[in-house]
Amino acid sequence: MSNLQVLARRCPIMGKALAVQSARNGNSALAGAFGGVRAYHSRANRANLHTSAAKEAQAVDIENLRGKQGPIPFTHAATKPAAAKPTHVGLPHAPRDARFDYEGFYHNELEKKHKDKSYRYFNNINRLAKEFPRAHKESKEDKVTVWCSNDYLGMGRNPHVLKSMHETLDNYGAGAGGTRNISGHNQHAVALEDTVAKLHAKEAALVFSSCYVANDATLATLGSKLPNCVILSDSLNHASMIQGIRHSGAKKMVFKHNDVADLEAKLQSIPSECPKIIAFESVYSMCGSIGPIEEICDLAEKYGAITFLDEVHAVGMYGPHGAGVAEHLDYEAHKAGRPQGTVQDRIDIITGTLGKAYGCVGGYIAGSAKLVDTIRSLAPGFIFTTSLPPATMAGAKAAIEYQSNYQGDRRLQQLHTRAVKDALNSRDIPVIPNPSHIVPVLVGNAEVARKASDMLLEDWGIYVQAINYPTVPVGQERLRITPTPGHVREYREHLVDAVDAVWKQLGIKRTSEWAAERGFIGVGEAGKEDEAPLWTDKQLQVDTVLKELKAGQGAVGVLEAVLENERKATAQAVAAAA
Repeated sequence: MSNLQVLARRCPIMGKALAVQSARNGNSALAGAFGGVRAYHSRANRANLHTSAAKEAQAVDIENLRGKQGPIPFTHAATKPAAAKPTHVGLPHAPRDARFDYEGFYHNELEKKHKDKSYRYFNNINRLAKEFPRAHKESKEDKVTVWCSNDYLGMGRNPHVLKSMHETLDNYGAGAGGTRNISGHNQHAVALEDTVAKLHAKEAALVFSSCYVANDATLATLGSKLPNCVILSDSLNHASMIQGIRHSGAKKMVFKHNDVADLEAKLQSIPSECPKIIAFESVYSMCGSIGPIEEICDLAEKYGAITFLDEVHAVGMYGPHGAGVAEHLDYEAHKAGRPQGTVQDRIDIITGTLGKAYGCVGGYIAGSAKLVDTIRSLAPGFIFTTSLPPATMAGAKAAIEYQSNYQGDRRLQQLHTRAVKDALNSRDIPVIPNPSHIVPVLVGNAEVARKASDMLLEDWGIYVQAINYPTVPVGQERLRITPTPGHVREYREHLVDAVDAVWKQLGIKRTSEWAAERGFIGVGEAGKEDEAPLWTDKQLQVDTVLKELKAGQGAVGVLEAVLENERKATAQAVAAAA
């Protein structure tokens, strides 16, 4: 099509004429039509005819805005009427039976989820900050106890966090104003990243809108930019890492969960000159297992790979400062302020979240200054995402600093976890064994797991969400219980009674029944020794408490009292300092 034809079709008069003539006479009428165009062109104002498409669009937009908002304060804005839309007369309509049935596709996909019992229902649960770990449902009077929150330490209601957020919100408003590149970079981002880097004893850190985005963006960027890169991924890695590897386009090798022999075999198959990334987690949140961090670091150094460690479910929970499992492995060294040469020091990239143990929202990476700057400069997931609001970043910083200086919450949480596991095991409830703070209770059927969750909520006022595919494999459905410092003995006893009753009512397999079938994913497996908890008795100060035991008083009760006193003393000290 010539430029003259294009201009004619834009014209409100000739556009209609061309459409009508085309419909009546077909292509043979084009010559006559363009004779009319030339005649019109000679009489019309050439400047108006050659107005750019951009200015026409501007005129339409401004006219629309004028009708909604009143006069537009731009003296240079065009005021001519918007051009009429072309009628497209004569264009053939696609047959209806050739169109894709979008609604039918949605229906079929949802039906699959309903049929395999993996369709996800969301419960309306509203956590009450002043009554943690309590919440209410649709009605404020209909209260329940939450037993599956990832706010592991109750930091979402911590007064120091809330105070920091309130002050920042009043001073700087609700939103960030844009991406970090465009108006979203501020003192709160700088301070938070400095705090994160200090937490992990790294040169630099970078904050994202979530750790899902951090994992996806970082792996996708490195995998696509490093030439001939190969990424080795643990088989139980989180979906965010899996997605990042897919987006990278790099070659992927999946090694068996926590199997360093399988990992080494795969590393041996890769040419030594190829860049390699080993991606894995410290705490696997659905089973509670702990990654063999030190052994993987050994293999990475041996075969010239870099390590990518997801500490999402560990930050705030482990280590003298709450930096995660990598810090916890060298507890005394980090407690003494000697991070050099530790396991954490050997990790190249650490990722974490601000939305679980720290009670806020957001994610981050920490590593060398050049690594962090590379991701900052190249990762679309960072560059094109609006920054976290200042109040959120201020709250997250306050949470990290609070947990860095106070161990009471995570010690009490660990003790409550031990007590829950022991109590459930005593009732023959199948807890998947692990050394972490996660309490996964095996059900083994998606529909039954859903029913168990519903019954606990409706009949017992206990909220524990069922976990099914694709979060866990089919046949490994479970309830995932996460004790917190707020789940005191009364709540624990109520939970154990409720789970025991639901197991009886639904006829769910007990540990002894799994054992009769030779066990399954650690439950009832003969000859398998339970891993010792990552937190030792000494680190939890259980040894000290045992010496203070009084007649008829349990260790849990004594330590709860000791830690409550410590919590009060810390709160008073922080308040005095403020």
